[in-house]
Amino acid sequence: MLPVSEAFKAVMATVKDTGITTVLLEAAAGRILREQVLADRPFPPYDRVAMDGIAIAFDSYARGQRVFGVEEVQAAGMPRKQLMNLADCMEVMTGAVIPDLTDAVIPYEHLEAAEHEGFKRFTIKKNVVAGQNIHRMGSDVPAGKVLLGPGTRIGAPEAGVLASVGKAEVKVSALPRICLVATGDELVEIRATPEQHQVRMSNVYSIAAALHLLGIPASVIHLRDEPASMEQQLRPLLSKADVLICSGAVSAGKFDHLPQVLQRCGMQRVFHKIEQKPGKPFLFGTVNNGPVVFALPGNPVSVLLCYYRYIQPWLLASMQHMPEEQLFASLEKEVKFDKPLTYFLPVQLQHAPGARLTALPVTYGGSGDMASLLHADAFMELPPELNVFPEGAVFPVWKIR
Repeated sequence: MLPVSEAFKAVMATVKDTGITTVLLEAAAGRILREQVLADRPFPPYDRVAMDGIAIAFDSYARGQRVFGVEEVQAAGMPRKQLMNLADCMEVMTGAVIPDLTDAVIPYEHLEAAEHEGFKRFTIKKNVVAGQNIHRMGSDVPAGKVLLGPGTRIGAPEAGVLASVGKAEVKVSALPRICLVATGDELVEIRATPEQHQVRMSNVYSIAAALHLLGIPASVIHLRDEPASMEQQLRPLLSKADVLICSGAVSAGKFDHLPQVLQRCGMQRVFHKIEQKPGKPFLFGTVNNGPVVFALPGNPVSVLLCYYRYIQPWLLASMQHMPEEQLFASLEKEVKFDKPLTYFLPVQLQHAPGARLTALPVTYGGSGDMASLLHADAFMELPPELNVFPEGAVFPVWKIR
């Protein structure tokens, strides 16, 4: 059995770049950027009106003028106009270019409007400062500045920036081909009505949902607990998948045939069993010119813990995602665990005063208690050196939502 830290290092040592592909911006959400993106022009690209109101020549105001007649309107999307008489003003709309010869914008809320014989005037009621309410060209970002770098996951802000610089097509990490393998004669399809001795397949759908949040599709197969049939179905996958994620049949039971079958299919075992609870009988291996294999225990809590602690970091690293800082939280109440194993405790994360992240242990009935995870946000990693984990102690957490 390997300690958790050594098992994680062994997994991460097999990371391999998934490659680069090009997608339309509309399909880039959630993908990992694989190119440097520069500002193609200043942000904003012109002196921009920041509030609806009027634009004036500040010198006129500084000389004591408070009433300004309106010459024209400068709306967003119009080419720049010029103020013809410095004693006048121009109505301007948010997002418009600042009219030539004006250098201050007064919002409508600070004005009093009047009209005489079809001629509109505004009286300024609040103090004015030169340059106010003008979003200066390049004040956010100068032209040529690096906006985004390789390894960035594309979310809503990133998509907006990519659109603003004209990136209709984006270079991103290629997605790994993943097959989810459910094992067990007790499993039936989710649309089936199980007999009393059967359960519906759920682990592969939990993992499929987690993968979907990374934008990764996955295929699903079901293997019966019969070695020859297992091998017959597994062998074709070795040339079709980059990753096999299996659930069940990896412990020491009489029907746990998967480790032997995988080895006959060419898998070289890296480790089998980790000093942790849940998820101790975790098999990990590689296939020459084939997939990496994550073979997880069949209990649902074990499956999700192993996915978030080992598989998701491997996938993100393979897609060249920039590493994220490890999260830590403090225990809200004392926990006891007297086995020499790393204990992954389901917890509910909360924000305490002072922006401190706290973890409230979730009551659960062991690694088969799938419903308990409905109340959990993360697993807290408690080290094997301790038997008692006091309230307020700080430990790493691995988020599951």
